[in-house]
Amino acid sequence: MTAEMKKVADMVTANTIFTTKAVLTSDEAAQYMCISKSYLYKLTMRGEIPHYKPMGKMCYFNRAELEEWLQSNRIATSTEIADRANQYCMKGGKR
Repeated sequence: MTAEMKKVADMVTANTIFTTKAVLTSDEAAQYMCISKSYLYKLTMRGEIPHYKPMGKMCYFNRAELEEWLQSNRIATSTEIADRANQYCMKGGKR
């Protein structure tokens, strides 16, 4: 197997692990979310991201919870904002 083929195989294996593995380590979680490990550490210390410490030291992350957290605080599109404004105006400024 050539070095390039091995590299591709390793990438496929890593991506498969991320989509099938339910619990991720700190390294895996940072890589999964494309953030630095230090930023992930800051998020855990601030209590901003869901995580687990079963033995009080190592952090673990539930992949489904990370996905939910990543998709929180959705920003509305300009069209959605305009639609809400129109609906608000049609009701005479009442909610």
